[in-house]
Order: sequence, then structure tokens, then C-alpha cells
Amino acid sequence: MTARVLVIGEVLIDVVRSADGQVSEHVGGSPANVATGLARLGHPTDFATTLGRDAHGSACLAHLKARHVEVLPSSRTAEPTSVAEATLDASGAATYRFDLHWTLAPVPLRSGVVHVHTGSIAATEPPGADQVLHTLGQALPDATLSYDPNVRPSIMGPAEEVRPRIQALIALADVVKASEDDIAYLYPGRPLEEVLSFWAQLGAAFTLATLGGAGVAYRVPATGEVCRAAAPDAADPVIDTVGAGDSFMAGLISGLLDAGLVGGPAARAALRTARRSHLEPAVARALGTSGVTVRHAGAYSPTRAELPDSASDPSTDHSPAASAPDLT
Repeated sequence: MTARVLVIGEVLIDVVRSADGQVSEHVGGSPANVATGLARLGHPTDFATTLGRDAHGSACLAHLKARHVEVLPSSRTAEPTSVAEATLDASGAATYRFDLHWTLAPVPLRSGVVHVHTGSIAATEPPGADQVLHTLGQALPDATLSYDPNVRPSIMGPAEEVRPRIQALIALADVVKASEDDIAYLYPGRPLEEVLSFWAQLGAAFTLATLGGAGVAYRVPATGEVCRAAAPDAADPVIDTVGAGDSFMAGLISGLLDAGLVGGPAARAALRTARRSHLEPAVARALGTSGVTVRHAGAYSPTRAELPDSASDPSTDHSPAASAPDLT
């Protein structure tokens, strides 16, 4: 594979303090998980982020390099590496504190980049969010774009404040994936199908909503119908759901790249006329990758060899798409 993917977004250290005083640290960040997921699936992947020249930054860099992600040199910064601290009480409930640093340097678009992905905190947190938006605009003529809002209310603020920026990003993107919780936060009381159709009206060709263990709902560009696909059955139990949405996003982009539905202007045109049968293999790969992730501890990124056979033959049902109301 020679076509490159560029992922723009945060990488950080998750520090977990348990009730008995034990402390553990892990590399996290939604875009970082997507980047590692794509690289593990065999796609050459560039990553633009912010990494401090500190021990945490070195740990993040080592984590990404071990998974064959190409961290752009512009990512190193004099600011500290971002940290998310979670303190657990005796019941396991967590309280969070964030120390975020997101002053993103101009992002070079290297030769061969045919798709750009962004999302989560990076796309809305100043001052770096403005650089993210600028880079997407630069990439738009030659590359397809994907976006995952991955809403974090405690950081992004009230829905009415963050919604305009999120909708501006949706209008640029070819592919938008959100969780049902994201949609409920951004558009309380609105049916999921209506929101997926509204996002298509804004400009996104392919819109999806993950439904946890129930699978995914997605709108077919050619027909406007909203289909549902169930998660594949697996014999192994769910260990945790950390990184499942990011793994889904990586699998989805991977499947769409292989299908020629993202990856440049011609792929953009193909996606906008895609029918359900064209999309099913990519959706199945996304469900397959996330299904493997939840059966490992932490934000595990599977390789193609680990994907189930059902990743190429999903079980779906569908229902007609509702007409899209004005959700602005």
C-alpha cells in the first residue's frame, strides 16, 4: 500500500490513580488510537500532534513508533505533553482532571497523502483547533476527509457552544462517525436517523452512529436509507470498551480505502453515489476491529490477521431514513 493517511489530533498520557494509591500510566488520545489502528491494518500513516520534550512525550513517541506510525517532526513542542488524570474511589467511579496543551504547529501535507482524519478534543480545543481546520481546507482538493466528534463535555463545554464548530467540520468531511451518546448530547431528543440525514444535508457523504454492543446505524448515500448492522458474535467475553470507537473508526477508514470509497477526488465521487452493497464490507471491517479491541484490555489495535471472518460478511437490517429536520 503506497497511499498515505494523515491523522491529526491529540496524544496524551492517561494517569489512573486507584483507591488503594496505586498509579498506572498509559498512552491514550482518540486520534492517536485511530492512527495506530490504521498503521496496524497496514496503511502508511502520518500523525500530526503535540508531544512535549519530556518523559511523557518520549513514552508517547515510543508507543507510536512501535506501532509503525510516522510522527511528523513538527509535532515536537516546548510545551508539556498533555495528561489526563483519573482518580478512582472505592466503588471504581472516576473523577477526572485534564492538563491539556494543544498549540499545533502548521501541518505539512506530505506527498502521497490521500485521506485525512481528525476528531475529538483536537478539533475543538483552541488554539490548535484553528490549525486543524486550516489543514483540512488545504487537504480538501486532493484528499478525502473523515471526522469523529468524540464529544468530551467536560472539556468542550455546553452543546450549544461546541455544536457550530462541530457542524462546520461535518460540512467539510466526507465521512462522519459519532457515538449515539455524542448525538444525544449534541441534539437531545432528536431521533438518530434524523441527525444522520441532517449531517448529510450539511455536506457529509457517509454518516454513521455507533450503538455500543448493538452495532452501528449508517446512512446510505445513494438512497438515503438508514441501515443497521449488528456486531459480530464472538466466543470470548468483553474485557473493556476502551478505544472501541477509535478501533471502529480505523477499521472503517481501512475498509473504505480498500473499496476505493475514500482516498482522493475520484473516491469522493464514488462515495457520494455508493449503495449499501458497496459499503457493507467497510462497515463489517469496522465492527470486526472494534470487536477484537473490546476483548483485550485497553485500546488494543488489531491486525488484519486477527479479524473475524464475519468482517467481510456482515448481518444487517435496515429501515427507511426519516426526512431531515432543521437541527441548527
